[in-house]
Amino acid sequence: MTQLETARKGAISEEMKICAEREGVSPAFIRRGVEAGDIVVVRNVRHTTIAPVAVGSGLRTKVNANIGTSGDHADLALELEKVRVSTAAGADTIMDLSTGGDINAIRKAVMGASTLAVGTVPIYQAVAETLAGGRAIPEMSADELFRAIENHGEDGVDFITVHCGVTKESVARIESQGRTLGIVSRGGSIMANWMACNGQENPLYEQYDRLLEIARRYDMVLSLGDGLRPGCIADATDRGQVQELIVLGELAKRARAMGVQVMIEGPGHVPLTEIEANILLEKSLCNGAPFYVLGPLPTDIAPGYDHITAAIGGAIAGAAGADFLCYVTPSEHLRLPTLDDVREGIMASRIAAHIADIAKGLPGAAERDFTMAKHRKEINWEGQIAASIDPERAGKLLEKSGSAKEEGCTMCGEFCAIKIGKKQAAGSRS
Repeated sequence: MTQLETARKGAISEEMKICAEREGVSPAFIRRGVEAGDIVVVRNVRHTTIAPVAVGSGLRTKVNANIGTSGDHADLALELEKVRVSTAAGADTIMDLSTGGDINAIRKAVMGASTLAVGTVPIYQAVAETLAGGRAIPEMSADELFRAIENHGEDGVDFITVHCGVTKESVARIESQGRTLGIVSRGGSIMANWMACNGQENPLYEQYDRLLEIARRYDMVLSLGDGLRPGCIADATDRGQVQELIVLGELAKRARAMGVQVMIEGPGHVPLTEIEANILLEKSLCNGAPFYVLGPLPTDIAPGYDHITAAIGGAIAGAAGADFLCYVTPSEHLRLPTLDDVREGIMASRIAAHIADIAKGLPGAAERDFTMAKHRKEINWEGQIAASIDPERAGKLLEKSGSAKEEGCTMCGEFCAIKIGKKQAAGSRS
């Protein structure tokens, strides 16, 4: 029985209890959210070595870290080190997006090393195997695609991105309106190309019940992918993107009817003024399904700093109701991320998620901030480092002015406002 089927029976699963304890809410709260479809409990029934994670309304905004090989860089040892770095940096989940090397072996190794829920994009493997066999992408069969999905479920993958909303109609809307940058999602582009060359509908849409049967068997959460997401702010919230979202809302309803948990993936590049509208649109069209957003990025011109761009967009999206932030690293649009890139991306997204949680008014969200304020008032450096989101970095940057415990840092020295205020307060009491 899936988590959704369990919730509908009024029962509380062990996974719901674990998630409730981690979130600081009641198990009944998690159960009600799962039943309503605005919370998903992520853990494949075959992946029992990890703790489940809950994503959705009323819960802490989660952060995902993407790792994975490419055709140019297929170093398994490096990817396993990225798993370690992602976990240490505080990611909530990991997605293996490998497209190079032995994808099967890489996925299994990542899952064996990870203590976090793992997501994948099965179409990457199906396409890689098609190309390895000397065939072109359009020669990939629907059966091969579904076989890859089955393999990922059987291996214990906890959630998968599937581009079910890239249909003939949604692609036609992009073509009729026109786009500056076209389709930028790898999975979306692959599926649009496959449909155009074969003159057939997307098998993930046309054979959706087949997909649901696989997902239900493993209680694998479907992350309905934004294959037509805008890749630049000029293309944001256009007809193709909105049509895809309408389709995903309909498919989410069908999934729930089958007892399958779903979340919806959201747009990449969106102007600041449209972010909140995009969140509200998804929540309305998809009946409150958890929203998993890439960034979003409110400008296109910051390569090298896109972790900052994404953190700005992510904070606004999270405050507006997004539930899950996919990190973006400094190397986005430029190269495969290094270990440092992975860590920087996670930290930026964690800051955005925390800001969003404060804005959402989640109980206890600002508690750490209050603790930081107290330590700053006391000029308690150890306390400030411990309360920071990245104690390692904060500790390395700290440079005290003088050796006395109550001295300020080298930014202000004797001009430290807090130190001057403490002297003033002490003088007024004497």
